[in-house]
Amino acid sequence: MNTKIVSAAVLAASLLGLGGCATMDRQTVGTVGGAAVGGLVGSAIGGTGATILGAGAGALVGNQMTKPGHTLNK
Repeated sequence: MNTKIVSAAVLAASLLGLGGCATMDRQTVGTVGGAAVGGLVGSAIGGTGATILGAGAGALVGNQMTKPGHTLNK
């Protein structure tokens, strides 16, 4: 039950972050989107700790993948 609440909070925060500012750059969108996906995956795998770690890892990956000059960004 507690994990579902955390998952819902992470999803809601990420949607507010994505929809709240139309002028966000690509890297910010990648970071927030990565955190949302990572948080949901972490929630599915484990408890609150896994959700937090998943969100952090997702944010890092999303941020790095959208940096200028990244292989997938060309």
